[in-house]
Amino acid sequence: MSAVSDRLPTFPWDKLEPYKKTAAAHPDGIVDLSVGTPVDPVPELIQKALVDAADSPGYPTVWGTPELRDALTAWVERRLGARDITHRHVLPVVGSKELVAWLPTQLGLGPGDKVAHPRLAYPTYEVGARLARAGYEVYDDPTELDPANLKLLWLNSPSNPTGRVLSKEELSRTVAWAREHGVLIFSDECYIELGWEADPVSVLHPDVCGGSYEGIVSVHSLSKRSNLAGYRAAFLAGDPEVLGPLLQIRKHGGMMTSAPTQAAAVAALGDDTHVREQRERYLARRTALREALVRHGFRIEHSEASLYLWATREESCWDTVAHLADLGILVAPGDFYGTAGETFVRVALTATDERVAAAVARL
Repeated sequence: MSAVSDRLPTFPWDKLEPYKKTAAAHPDGIVDLSVGTPVDPVPELIQKALVDAADSPGYPTVWGTPELRDALTAWVERRLGARDITHRHVLPVVGSKELVAWLPTQLGLGPGDKVAHPRLAYPTYEVGARLARAGYEVYDDPTELDPANLKLLWLNSPSNPTGRVLSKEELSRTVAWAREHGVLIFSDECYIELGWEADPVSVLHPDVCGGSYEGIVSVHSLSKRSNLAGYRAAFLAGDPEVLGPLLQIRKHGGMMTSAPTQAAAVAALGDDTHVREQRERYLARRTALREALVRHGFRIEHSEASLYLWATREESCWDTVAHLADLGILVAPGDFYGTAGETFVRVALTATDERVAAAVARL
Protein backbone atom coordinates (compact mmCIF):
# COMPACT_ATOMS: atom_id res chain seq x y z
CA MET A 1 0.00 0.00 0.00
CA SER A 2 2.83 2.41 0.80
CA ALA A 3 4.07 2.04 -2.77
CA VAL A 4 0.82 3.67 -3.95
CA SER A 5 0.46 6.28 -1.22
CA ASP A 6 4.10 7.31 -1.65
CA ARG A 7 3.27 8.50 -5.17
CA LEU A 8 0.90 11.11 -3.78
CA PRO A 9 1.55 14.56 -2.34
CA THR A 10 0.54 15.48 1.20
CA PHE A 11 -3.23 15.93 1.31
CA PRO A 12 -3.37 19.74 1.12
CA TRP A 13 -6.33 20.31 3.41
CA ASP A 14 -4.47 18.78 6.35
CA LYS A 15 -2.20 21.86 6.31
CA LEU A 16 -5.18 24.08 7.12
CA GLU A 17 -5.97 22.47 10.48
CA PRO A 18 -4.07 24.96 12.69
CA TYR A 19 -5.77 27.89 10.96
CA LYS A 20 -9.14 26.19 11.28
CA LYS A 21 -8.60 25.97 15.04
CA THR A 22 -7.77 29.68 15.17
CA ALA A 23 -10.86 30.60 13.17
CA ALA A 24 -13.07 28.32 15.27
CA ALA A 25 -11.96 30.16 18.41
CA HIS A 26 -13.67 33.38 17.25
CA PRO A 27 -16.38 34.40 19.75
CA ASP A 28 -19.02 34.32 17.02
CA GLY A 29 -17.76 31.06 15.53
CA ILE A 30 -15.98 30.13 12.35
CA VAL A 31 -17.03 31.19 8.86
CA ASP A 32 -15.67 28.38 6.72
CA LEU A 33 -15.14 29.58 3.14
CA SER A 34 -12.33 27.12 2.42
CA VAL A 35 -14.19 24.31 0.65
CA GLY A 36 -16.78 24.53 -2.11
CA THR A 37 -19.25 22.18 -0.49
CA PRO A 38 -22.95 23.08 -0.80
CA VAL A 39 -24.79 24.08 2.39
CA ASP A 40 -28.29 24.76 1.07
CA PRO A 41 -31.04 22.11 1.11
CA VAL A 42 -31.42 19.51 -1.60
CA PRO A 43 -34.48 20.60 -3.62
CA GLU A 44 -37.62 18.77 -2.55
CA LEU A 45 -38.40 17.28 -5.99
CA ILE A 46 -34.96 15.63 -5.96
CA GLN A 47 -35.39 14.31 -2.42
CA LYS A 48 -38.78 12.90 -3.40
CA ALA A 49 -37.31 11.12 -6.43
CA LEU A 50 -34.61 9.60 -4.21
CA VAL A 51 -37.15 8.37 -1.65
CA ASP A 52 -39.49 7.00 -4.31
CA ALA A 53 -36.60 4.90 -5.65
CA ALA A 54 -35.41 3.74 -2.24
CA ASP A 55 -36.78 0.20 -2.73
CA SER A 56 -33.95 -0.80 -5.09
CA PRO A 57 -32.72 -4.25 -4.02
CA GLY A 58 -31.01 -5.14 -7.29
CA TYR A 59 -27.68 -3.98 -8.69
CA PRO A 60 -27.82 -0.78 -10.75
CA THR A 61 -26.17 -0.66 -14.16
CA VAL A 62 -22.96 1.27 -14.77
CA TRP A 63 -24.41 2.87 -17.91
CA GLY A 64 -27.48 3.98 -15.96
CA THR A 65 -31.17 3.45 -16.61
CA PRO A 66 -32.60 4.43 -20.00
CA GLU A 67 -34.45 7.22 -18.16
CA LEU A 68 -31.15 8.60 -16.85
CA ARG A 69 -29.52 8.42 -20.27
CA ASP A 70 -32.53 10.20 -21.76
CA ALA A 71 -32.18 12.92 -19.12
CA LEU A 72 -28.45 13.27 -19.79
CA THR A 73 -28.81 13.55 -23.54
CA ALA A 74 -31.69 16.03 -23.25
CA TRP A 75 -29.72 18.23 -20.83
CA VAL A 76 -26.57 18.18 -22.94
CA GLU A 77 -28.51 19.32 -25.99
CA ARG A 78 -30.68 21.86 -24.13
CA ARG A 79 -28.07 23.39 -21.88
CA LEU A 80 -24.80 22.98 -23.81
CA GLY A 81 -26.16 23.46 -27.32
CA ALA A 82 -24.72 20.14 -28.49
CA ARG A 83 -26.39 18.34 -31.39
CA ASP A 84 -27.25 14.75 -32.20
CA ILE A 85 -26.41 13.41 -28.74
CA THR A 86 -27.35 9.75 -28.26
CA HIS A 87 -27.03 7.32 -25.36
CA ARG A 88 -23.60 6.34 -26.73
CA HIS A 89 -22.44 9.92 -26.10
CA VAL A 90 -23.08 9.89 -22.32
CA LEU A 91 -21.81 7.96 -19.29
CA PRO A 92 -22.75 8.41 -15.60
CA VAL A 93 -19.89 8.45 -13.08
CA VAL A 94 -19.74 8.25 -9.29
CA GLY A 95 -18.97 11.92 -8.70
CA SER A 96 -16.49 13.81 -10.84
CA LYS A 97 -13.53 13.57 -8.43
CA GLU A 98 -13.48 9.77 -8.75
CA LEU A 99 -13.38 10.18 -12.51
CA VAL A 100 -10.59 12.75 -12.45
CA ALA A 101 -8.43 10.68 -10.07
CA TRP A 102 -8.76 7.39 -11.93
CA LEU A 103 -9.14 8.48 -15.57
CA PRO A 104 -5.45 8.16 -16.55
CA THR A 105 -5.39 4.65 -15.09
CA GLN A 106 -8.61 3.70 -16.88
CA LEU A 107 -7.21 5.09 -20.14
CA GLY A 108 -4.21 2.78 -19.74
CA LEU A 109 -1.67 5.57 -19.29
CA GLY A 110 1.59 4.88 -17.51
CA PRO A 111 5.32 5.63 -17.49
CA GLY A 112 6.37 7.57 -20.56
CA ASP A 113 2.91 9.06 -21.09
CA LYS A 114 2.11 12.65 -20.16
CA VAL A 115 -0.97 14.38 -18.72
CA ALA A 116 -1.27 18.16 -18.91
CA HIS A 117 -3.44 20.51 -16.87
CA PRO A 118 -3.67 24.28 -16.26
CA ARG A 119 -0.90 25.90 -14.22
CA LEU A 120 -3.49 26.83 -11.58
CA ALA A 121 -5.71 23.80 -11.17
CA TYR A 122 -7.68 21.35 -9.09
CA PRO A 123 -4.98 19.16 -7.44
CA THR A 124 -6.67 15.90 -8.44
CA TYR A 125 -5.55 16.28 -12.08
CA GLU A 126 -1.97 15.76 -10.90
CA VAL A 127 -3.03 13.02 -8.48
CA GLY A 128 -4.61 11.08 -11.34
CA ALA A 129 -1.37 11.17 -13.31
CA ARG A 130 0.65 10.11 -10.26
CA LEU A 131 -1.66 7.16 -9.56
CA ALA A 132 -1.09 5.94 -13.11
CA ARG A 133 2.68 6.54 -12.86
CA ALA A 134 2.35 8.89 -15.82
CA GLY A 135 4.18 12.18 -16.18
CA TYR A 136 2.39 15.48 -15.74
CA GLU A 137 3.02 19.07 -16.71
CA VAL A 138 1.26 22.40 -16.47
CA TYR A 139 0.46 25.01 -19.09
CA ASP A 140 -0.66 28.58 -19.61
CA ASP A 141 -1.53 27.99 -23.27
CA PRO A 142 -2.08 24.30 -24.11
CA THR A 143 -1.18 24.82 -27.77
CA GLU A 144 2.40 25.63 -26.68
CA LEU A 145 2.85 22.18 -25.11
CA ASP A 146 5.12 19.59 -26.68
CA PRO A 147 2.60 17.04 -28.00
CA ALA A 148 5.09 14.17 -27.94
CA ASN A 149 3.73 11.47 -25.61
CA LEU A 150 0.97 13.83 -24.44
CA LYS A 151 -2.00 11.50 -24.10
CA LEU A 152 -4.46 13.50 -21.98
CA LEU A 153 -5.10 17.25 -21.92
CA TRP A 154 -7.29 18.63 -19.13
CA LEU A 155 -9.22 21.82 -19.78
CA ASN A 156 -11.15 23.51 -16.98
CA SER A 157 -13.63 26.27 -17.73
CA PRO A 158 -14.95 27.83 -15.55
CA SER A 159 -11.74 27.33 -13.64
CA ASN A 160 -11.30 26.05 -10.14
CA PRO A 161 -9.76 28.00 -8.40
CA THR A 162 -9.63 31.20 -10.46
CA GLY A 163 -13.12 31.34 -11.97
CA ARG A 164 -11.62 32.14 -15.36
CA VAL A 165 -13.78 31.33 -18.40
CA LEU A 166 -12.26 30.24 -21.73
CA SER A 167 -13.79 31.86 -24.80
CA LYS A 168 -15.17 29.97 -27.79
CA GLU A 169 -12.11 31.09 -29.73
CA GLU A 170 -9.67 29.75 -27.14
CA LEU A 171 -11.53 26.46 -26.88
CA SER A 172 -11.87 25.92 -30.64
CA ARG A 173 -8.17 26.71 -31.18
CA THR A 174 -7.24 24.16 -28.52
CA VAL A 175 -9.57 21.50 -29.95
CA ALA A 176 -8.08 21.99 -33.42
CA TRP A 177 -4.53 21.73 -32.04
CA ALA A 178 -5.32 18.60 -30.02
CA ARG A 179 -6.93 16.88 -33.00
CA GLU A 180 -3.96 17.75 -35.18
CA HIS A 181 -1.62 16.07 -32.71
CA GLY A 182 -3.85 13.17 -31.62
CA VAL A 183 -4.24 14.42 -28.04
CA LEU A 184 -7.37 13.45 -26.09
CA ILE A 185 -9.19 16.36 -24.42
CA PHE A 186 -11.21 16.05 -21.23
CA SER A 187 -12.90 19.34 -20.39
CA ASP A 188 -13.93 19.78 -16.74
CA GLU A 189 -17.08 21.92 -16.93
CA CYS A 190 -18.54 21.29 -13.48
CA TYR A 191 -19.18 25.01 -12.87
CA ILE A 192 -20.73 25.77 -16.25
CA GLU A 193 -24.09 26.73 -14.73
CA LEU A 194 -22.42 29.40 -12.57
CA GLY A 195 -21.35 32.19 -14.90
CA TRP A 196 -21.56 35.71 -13.43
CA GLU A 197 -19.63 38.09 -15.66
CA ALA A 198 -19.22 35.66 -18.55
CA ASP A 199 -21.34 33.01 -20.25
CA PRO A 200 -19.33 29.75 -20.10
CA VAL A 201 -19.44 27.59 -23.21
CA SER A 202 -18.92 23.85 -23.47
CA VAL A 203 -16.28 22.16 -25.55
CA LEU A 204 -19.24 20.25 -27.07
CA HIS A 205 -20.80 23.41 -28.52
CA PRO A 206 -20.79 23.24 -32.34
CA ASP A 207 -18.97 26.59 -32.54
CA VAL A 208 -16.12 24.95 -30.63
CA CYS A 209 -16.03 21.36 -31.89
CA GLY A 210 -17.44 21.92 -35.39
CA GLY A 211 -20.26 19.45 -34.76
CA SER A 212 -17.85 16.52 -34.24
CA TYR A 213 -17.10 14.97 -30.85
CA GLU A 214 -13.96 13.20 -32.01
CA GLY A 215 -11.31 13.27 -29.30
CA ILE A 216 -13.26 15.39 -26.81
CA VAL A 217 -15.20 14.58 -23.64
CA SER A 218 -16.81 17.00 -21.21
CA VAL A 219 -17.19 16.35 -17.47
CA HIS A 220 -20.27 17.54 -15.58
CA SER A 221 -21.48 17.35 -12.00
CA LEU A 222 -24.76 17.81 -10.16
CA SER A 223 -22.94 18.66 -6.92
CA LYS A 224 -22.87 22.43 -7.39
CA ARG A 225 -25.91 23.19 -9.54
CA SER A 226 -28.31 21.02 -7.51
CA ASN A 227 -26.65 20.80 -4.06
CA LEU A 228 -26.01 17.08 -4.62
CA ALA A 229 -22.40 16.73 -3.46
CA GLY A 230 -23.58 14.11 -0.97
CA TYR A 231 -25.23 12.06 -3.72
CA ARG A 232 -22.09 11.59 -5.87
CA ALA A 233 -23.78 12.18 -9.21
CA ALA A 234 -21.82 13.25 -12.27
CA PHE A 235 -21.48 12.27 -15.91
CA LEU A 236 -19.40 12.43 -19.07
CA ALA A 237 -20.53 13.49 -22.53
CA GLY A 238 -18.65 13.34 -25.80
CA ASP A 239 -16.77 10.94 -28.07
CA PRO A 240 -18.45 7.47 -28.08
CA GLU A 241 -15.11 5.92 -29.11
CA VAL A 242 -13.71 7.05 -25.76
CA LEU A 243 -16.79 6.47 -23.62
CA GLY A 244 -17.46 2.95 -24.95
CA PRO A 245 -14.19 1.45 -23.65
CA LEU A 246 -14.53 3.44 -20.40
CA LEU A 247 -17.97 1.90 -19.91
CA GLN A 248 -16.54 -1.61 -20.28
CA ILE A 249 -13.70 -0.88 -17.83
CA ARG A 250 -16.09 0.63 -15.31
CA LYS A 251 -18.37 -2.41 -15.61
CA HIS A 252 -15.50 -4.64 -14.61
CA GLY A 253 -14.66 -2.30 -11.75
CA GLY A 254 -18.23 -2.06 -10.46
CA MET A 255 -18.20 1.74 -10.73
CA MET A 256 -21.94 2.19 -10.64
CA THR A 257 -24.08 5.06 -9.42
CA SER A 258 -26.70 3.84 -6.93
CA ALA A 259 -30.21 3.35 -8.33
CA PRO A 260 -31.84 5.95 -6.02
CA THR A 261 -29.16 8.47 -7.01
CA GLN A 262 -29.83 7.78 -10.68
CA ALA A 263 -33.52 8.52 -10.12
CA ALA A 264 -32.63 11.72 -8.25
CA ALA A 265 -30.36 12.78 -11.11
CA VAL A 266 -33.23 12.37 -13.60
CA ALA A 267 -35.33 14.75 -11.50
CA ALA A 268 -32.46 17.22 -11.11
CA LEU A 269 -31.59 17.33 -14.81
CA GLY A 270 -35.21 17.80 -15.82
CA ASP A 271 -35.80 20.90 -13.70
CA ASP A 272 -34.17 24.30 -14.30
CA THR A 273 -36.13 26.25 -11.69
CA HIS A 274 -34.12 25.04 -8.69
CA VAL A 275 -30.89 25.86 -10.57
CA ARG A 276 -32.01 29.47 -11.11
CA GLU A 277 -32.98 29.77 -7.46
CA GLN A 278 -29.61 28.44 -6.30
CA ARG A 279 -27.78 30.78 -8.68
CA GLU A 280 -29.60 33.72 -7.10
CA ARG A 281 -28.43 32.63 -3.64
CA TYR A 282 -24.83 32.36 -4.77
CA LEU A 283 -24.96 35.66 -6.66
CA ALA A 284 -26.14 37.51 -3.55
CA ARG A 285 -23.37 35.94 -1.46
CA ARG A 286 -20.79 36.66 -4.15
CA THR A 287 -21.79 40.32 -4.36
CA ALA A 288 -21.61 40.81 -0.59
CA LEU A 289 -18.27 38.99 -0.17
CA ARG A 290 -16.64 40.64 -3.18
CA GLU A 291 -17.53 44.14 -1.99
CA ALA A 292 -16.34 43.39 1.55
CA LEU A 293 -13.05 41.91 0.37
CA VAL A 294 -12.30 44.86 -1.90
CA ARG A 295 -13.06 47.32 0.90
CA HIS A 296 -10.72 45.30 3.13
CA GLY A 297 -7.85 45.80 0.67
CA PHE A 298 -8.08 42.74 -1.55
CA ARG A 299 -7.82 42.66 -5.33
CA ILE A 300 -10.08 40.15 -7.10
CA GLU A 301 -8.69 38.51 -10.25
CA HIS A 302 -10.76 36.60 -12.83
CA SER A 303 -13.68 35.15 -10.78
CA GLU A 304 -16.15 35.79 -13.59
CA ALA A 305 -17.71 32.37 -12.93
CA SER A 306 -17.69 29.40 -10.52
CA LEU A 307 -18.24 29.28 -6.76
CA TYR A 308 -15.10 31.16 -5.72
CA LEU A 309 -13.43 34.55 -5.51
CA TRP A 310 -9.73 34.51 -6.38
CA ALA A 311 -8.35 37.21 -4.11
CA THR A 312 -4.96 38.68 -3.21
CA ARG A 313 -3.37 41.18 -0.84
CA GLU A 314 -0.04 40.83 -2.71
CA GLU A 315 1.52 38.80 0.12
CA SER A 316 2.15 35.15 0.92
CA CYS A 317 -1.12 33.25 0.73
CA TRP A 318 -0.40 31.77 4.15
CA ASP A 319 -0.06 35.25 5.66
CA THR A 320 -3.48 36.03 4.21
CA VAL A 321 -4.91 32.76 5.55
CA ALA A 322 -3.56 33.63 9.01
CA HIS A 323 -4.92 37.17 8.85
CA LEU A 324 -8.41 35.98 7.95
CA ALA A 325 -8.29 33.14 10.48
CA ASP A 326 -7.75 35.78 13.18
CA LEU A 327 -11.10 37.23 12.02
CA GLY A 328 -12.69 33.80 12.28
CA ILE A 329 -12.75 33.32 8.49
CA LEU A 330 -11.16 30.24 6.91
CA VAL A 331 -10.14 30.31 3.24
CA ALA A 332 -8.00 28.11 0.99
CA PRO A 333 -4.40 29.16 0.26
CA GLY A 334 -3.72 29.64 -3.43
CA ASP A 335 -0.65 27.41 -3.47
CA PHE A 336 -2.95 24.41 -3.00
CA TYR A 337 -3.61 24.87 -6.73
CA GLY A 338 -0.04 25.46 -7.92
CA THR A 339 2.93 27.68 -7.17
CA ALA A 340 1.44 30.42 -9.37
CA GLY A 341 -1.20 30.89 -6.66
CA GLU A 342 1.23 31.59 -3.83
CA THR A 343 -0.02 35.19 -3.31
CA PHE A 344 -3.74 34.39 -3.68
CA VAL A 345 -6.49 32.80 -1.61
CA ARG A 346 -9.64 31.09 -2.82
CA VAL A 347 -12.78 32.30 -1.08
CA ALA A 348 -15.80 30.01 -1.48
CA LEU A 349 -19.38 31.27 -1.75
CA THR A 350 -20.65 28.11 -0.08
CA ALA A 351 -21.74 29.31 3.34
CA THR A 352 -25.18 30.17 4.65
CA ASP A 353 -26.52 33.70 4.30
CA GLU A 354 -26.02 34.16 8.05
CA ARG A 355 -22.38 33.08 7.94
CA VAL A 356 -21.67 35.20 4.86
CA ALA A 357 -23.16 38.19 6.62
CA ALA A 358 -20.90 37.47 9.61
CA ALA A 359 -17.83 37.39 7.35
CA VAL A 360 -18.85 40.66 5.71
CA ALA A 361 -19.28 42.33 9.11
CA ARG A 362 -15.84 41.13 10.28
CA LEU A 363 -14.16 42.32 7.11
